[in-house]
Amino acid sequence: MTRRRPARPALPAQSGVRALVVALTVAALAVLTACGTPNPTAQARLEAHGTGHAGTQEPTPPAHSAAPATPTAPTALRRGESVRTVTTRAAYTPKAPTTGTDDYHCFVLDPAVTRDAFVTGFDIAPGQPAEVHHVILFRVPAADAARARARDAESGGTGWTCFGGAGLGAGGGLDDAPWVGAWAPGGRENVLPADVGIPVEKGSLLVMQVHYNLRHGVAPDRTSVRLRLSTSAGLAPLETMLYPAPVELPCRPDRTGPLCDRGAAVADVSQRFGPMSSRIVNGLLLVCDGTLLPAPGPTQSCTRRVEQAATIRAAAGHMHLLGSSLRIELDPGTARARTLLEIPVWNFDDQGAVPVPATRIRPGDTIRVTCTHDQSWRDRLPDLQGLPERYVVWGEGTTDEMCLGLLSVTRP
Repeated sequence: MTRRRPARPALPAQSGVRALVVALTVAALAVLTACGTPNPTAQARLEAHGTGHAGTQEPTPPAHSAAPATPTAPTALRRGESVRTVTTRAAYTPKAPTTGTDDYHCFVLDPAVTRDAFVTGFDIAPGQPAEVHHVILFRVPAADAARARARDAESGGTGWTCFGGAGLGAGGGLDDAPWVGAWAPGGRENVLPADVGIPVEKGSLLVMQVHYNLRHGVAPDRTSVRLRLSTSAGLAPLETMLYPAPVELPCRPDRTGPLCDRGAAVADVSQRFGPMSSRIVNGLLLVCDGTLLPAPGPTQSCTRRVEQAATIRAAAGHMHLLGSSLRIELDPGTARARTLLEIPVWNFDDQGAVPVPATRIRPGDTIRVTCTHDQSWRDRLPDLQGLPERYVVWGEGTTDEMCLGLLSVTRP
């Protein structure tokens, strides 16, 4: 049966642990099912889910096709808005910096902001959609712009490897992540409501982190971003809150192998992505459950107390290929409980943010993200064919897993 972890108040995170967790990038339990099997709807879609990247013609659209979203006509500009398109200096050919099949690469983008402004929308266009797993845009304030340019100059303007975050220091926290926007499969133009914007000060830069999945080729990529900028007064600043949870998914009882040992699995992600990985895996347990002892199972969650009043405007979640279902809840187990985001059937190719009716949160409230992952997906997904079964922990590769909830908020 599914093993549920008892809800515990989240411990105040020490700054080092919080910085490591926050460096993650780029919600969740819908219906608990017996013994971790997919829910019936997910099972019915398994054949379609498993055709991703295979080029097989199916009557049902594949759930892991990595095909670009159908283009839509750009939304008309609003009063005070202008459009600016920024891209990398040159095409970049991805390559794994160590072992594995993933490349996280950061590029400096200059939106040429000559006066304080707001980002009121964005449209991220991957140059190679089959290779790009996700894209995150980070704000670089004017005070740090010289450091970003120097880091870029070291590589001759081709960017740098950046597993975790932007590679320029922690910056922000879980409750005020310096994100401007993100793209994952299924993403389209994102136009913010007319009363909000993401502040960018004069002289700011952007760092664009691109996660390349090398199992689908290494063709040169040049990803671009179409930004909406507004100088209108009176817009409410929009912020991003991150809610990560552990992933502790054991091998199935009838499967064995060297990586079915948790210690070996943690060592493997550390080898591929650096020693930061093991600290993240253990830091999530400490922050979410107050222990370093995992409770293995398909369903994991994390409950965190709200520290500052805010109004939730949108919600999103992020998992990888073994994701089954996902939920974000406000004040679970209380009279005020409500579901902010529920995804009963996770679709890797549809990860767009969902608008939420303006919902006030206050200090003392709790937010819980819960994710269910399922090892049985690896039997059908071409992306996972030929890979040994493993104990799955939080890892940055396409064939690893994550559990992440994201809330877009204004304050108060």
